[in-house]
Amino acid sequence: MRFRISAGSEQTTRLLVEKGAALIRSFEAGARTGLGMDWGLFQLQKLLMETAQQPGIDYFIVTDDRGRILADSDPSMIGETYGTDLDLEKIVTEDRPQWRQISHPGEADTFEVYRRFVPGTNGPPDLHRRGPRGFWPAPRTEPPAPPRGFAIFVGLDMGPLEAAREKDLANSIWMAAILLLIGFSGVVSLYLAAGYRAARSSLSRVRAFSDSLVRHMPIGLTVVDDAGTITSSNDQAEAILGCSSGDLTGRPAATHLPEAFLELLERLKGHPSVIEKEADVRIGEKEIPMEIIAATLQEDSGDSQGKILLFRDTSEIRRLQEEVERNRRLASLGSLAAGVAHEIRNPLSSIKGFATYFKERYRQNAEDGRIADVMVNEVERLNRVIGQLLEFSRPVNVQRQDAALPERVRHALKVIEPDAARAGVEIRTEFASGLPTVRIDPDRFHQVLLNLFLNAIQAMEGGGTLSAAAAPEGRGRVRITVSDTGKGIAPEDLGRIFDPYFTTRPTGTGLGMAIVQRIVEAHGGEIRVQSTPGQGTQVSVFLPLGERTV
Repeated sequence: MRFRISAGSEQTTRLLVEKGAALIRSFEAGARTGLGMDWGLFQLQKLLMETAQQPGIDYFIVTDDRGRILADSDPSMIGETYGTDLDLEKIVTEDRPQWRQISHPGEADTFEVYRRFVPGTNGPPDLHRRGPRGFWPAPRTEPPAPPRGFAIFVGLDMGPLEAAREKDLANSIWMAAILLLIGFSGVVSLYLAAGYRAARSSLSRVRAFSDSLVRHMPIGLTVVDDAGTITSSNDQAEAILGCSSGDLTGRPAATHLPEAFLELLERLKGHPSVIEKEADVRIGEKEIPMEIIAATLQEDSGDSQGKILLFRDTSEIRRLQEEVERNRRLASLGSLAAGVAHEIRNPLSSIKGFATYFKERYRQNAEDGRIADVMVNEVERLNRVIGQLLEFSRPVNVQRQDAALPERVRHALKVIEPDAARAGVEIRTEFASGLPTVRIDPDRFHQVLLNLFLNAIQAMEGGGTLSAAAAPEGRGRVRITVSDTGKGIAPEDLGRIFDPYFTTRPTGTGLGMAIVQRIVEAHGGEIRVQSTPGQGTQVSVFLPLGERTV
C-alpha cells in the first residue's frame, strides 16, 4: 500500500514542510557565509553536494527564474532545466515555502519543498559567470538578461515515512480489535494517543537532523538571545574559541565571547540585517584572523529571536596569501639579480685580472702588493655576494633521497676542520643509536651544514667548542643540533637573523641564514635558534624521517 499525503494528514505535511524549510534556511546560511567572503559558484555547488549527503535528502537544486539549473546535487544535471511546470517567476519572488509530492512508479515518493533562494545580502551574486571547475556554462557572445531571482528545491525521501505509516497502519488494525473490547471512548483515546506519538516521533527526527546539520557545519555558529545569553553553539565554534563541548551554552556573551564579536552584536541593534567583518580576534594569548558574519534572527511576524554569529579561522588562507606574495617578490628579485649579476660580474673579472697583473708586476714593492691583494679579496667578496643573491632569488628545488645523518654531518665537519683548527675550535659529535634515515637532497643539506658550522666558528673568535648532534624528535621527525660557545646573539637581533641582508658581522652578506631557512623549509622541515649572550648559540633543524634506520 502506498501512503500519500492528503488533506487528512495536515500534521505530517506541516512537519515535512518545516523540515524542508529548515534545510533551505541552513543551506542559505552556509551559502551566505561563503558567498559573502568572495566564494563562487564552485563553493556553492560543493556546499550543496555536501548538504545533500545527509540522510533523508533525495536532491538539492538551485535554478534561475527560467528553470536553468545552476547547482545540483547531481553535477551532471547542471545546465539542464527544471521546474518549468511551475510558475518560477512567482516562486523567485516569494519567501513562503511551497510543496508538492512527486510520484515515482515502483519507488518511494519524493516530498519537494521550494521557495526563492537568496544567497547574499547585497543582492544576488553573478551565478552565471565561468568558474575554474566548469560547473556552469561558458558565457555566450551576447549574454542573456540577468535573472530576476533564483529558486531552490529540496527533495525529501518519503520511503522511511511510508514504511512507518504502513507499520502504523498494521498496528492500528491490531489496536482496533483491542479497542472494540473497551468501547468507543477507548478507541478514540487510543487513536489520538497513537497519532500524538507518531507526530512527536516525526518532530524528533526533524529536530535531530537539524541539530546534527548545525553541529557539524564547517564554520563556527553561535546564537545569542536578546538578553545577551548564549543559547547555542556548534562544535566548530567551541574549537575556534578554545572551549570544551557545552561550555558556552547558557553563559553570558559579554564574558565568554571575544571583544570583536561583542562589537558586531552591539552594531546589530541599529542594523537589523547582516554585518560582515574581517578582523584579528584575540583568543586567550593569540590573535586569530577571522571572517565574521552577524545577523538578527527574526520570526515571520518580524519579532526578534536573538542574534546569530557565523565565523571561521582564516589563518591558513592568510598564510597561503603571504606565501604567494613572497614567491611573487622572489620572482621579481630573481629577475633583478640575474641582470645585476651579468652587469657587475664582467667588470669585476676585469678588475681582478688587472689587480693580479699589477701584483705580479710590482712584486718587489710590498705596499703595492698589499693593495693588489686587497683589490683581489674585495672582488672575490663581491662575487660571493652576487652568488648568494642569485642563490637566494632562485626557487629551491630539492632532489630527495634516503641518507644517513651521521655520515652527512661527519662529511661536512671534515670540510671545515682546517677552519676550526685555525680558530682554536674543538669539534664534538653525538648521534643517537638506531637513528632513522632522512629524506634530503645531499648537496642542499651539505650547504645548510656548512653555513651553520662556519657561522659557529666565526662566533668563537677566541676559540671554543662546536657541537653537532642528531636524535629522533617524535612526530616522524629527526632533530639536528649545532651549538657553539661563542658570544651569542643579542635578544633584539634574534628575531631578525633570517631576514635577507641582516648580519652582525662587518664582513657578512646577510644571506646565509636566509638561504638555510629556505632550503630547510623546502625539505618540509623547520629551523629554530636559541641564544644567550656571552654563552653561545644553538640552532636546531627538524627534518622528516625516511623509512630505514642506520
